[in-house]
Amino acid sequence: MTQKITPYKDSALGKKEQVAQMFDNISGDYDNLNRVISFGIDVKWRKKVLKIVADKAPKTILDIATGTGDLAILMAETKAEKIIGLDISAGMLKVGEMKINAKDLSKRIEMVLADSEKIPFDDNTFDAITVAFGVRNFENLETGLSEILRVLKPGGVFVILETSVPTKAPYKQGYTFYSKNILPLIGKLFSKDNSAYGYLSESAAAFPFGEAFNNILRKIGFIDVVAMPQTFGVATIYSASKK
Repeated sequence: MTQKITPYKDSALGKKEQVAQMFDNISGDYDNLNRVISFGIDVKWRKKVLKIVADKAPKTILDIATGTGDLAILMAETKAEKIIGLDISAGMLKVGEMKINAKDLSKRIEMVLADSEKIPFDDNTFDAITVAFGVRNFENLETGLSEILRVLKPGGVFVILETSVPTKAPYKQGYTFYSKNILPLIGKLFSKDNSAYGYLSESAAAFPFGEAFNNILRKIGFIDVVAMPQTFGVATIYSASKK
């Protein structure tokens, strides 16, 4: 990412610490706001991620930037024996643990407080790794992706769901208006953190997507890199593997 976007412009903290603080602040509102902001379409996108992962029949799955655990919980529909949800926000993980317990999935899903740029697992540990709306929050994108490559098993699958920007009219203009005007307004109305949804909008607009992000994945060392735009290009699913 050429431009460094942070949640709090006047904070002396680094991006990583700011992101953790931001998600702690909005953890109680996050799930409901996410559904409103995406009109519920994010559920459909996550199910596509599930299918890609399930087709590989993984035994171990790591969901990075798991937040409140939506994708980790969905991964329980695979036959994976162990699913780890990792995040730097204790507040988000607390909400996720409540959801996991309510679904009686605590024996299969474990929530771990950790930095995605310093993943606390050995090399070649996981059959599948997922990230939904999280890679743009990495302070050092290439460091985080290198860590993911390290802990992914050879032949394993890495699947990312991330926001992107439509390139064709009128979707491009509509997306720009919505992300700059409507999304931050919704955040201000329904969240106690006025900066959070402005940051989420700005970081989405600044993040490389499509072939630009494919090239970053290839540079890190991933193979079989594919980008699959979703819903007129407002999001993209990326899949990759490891030699």
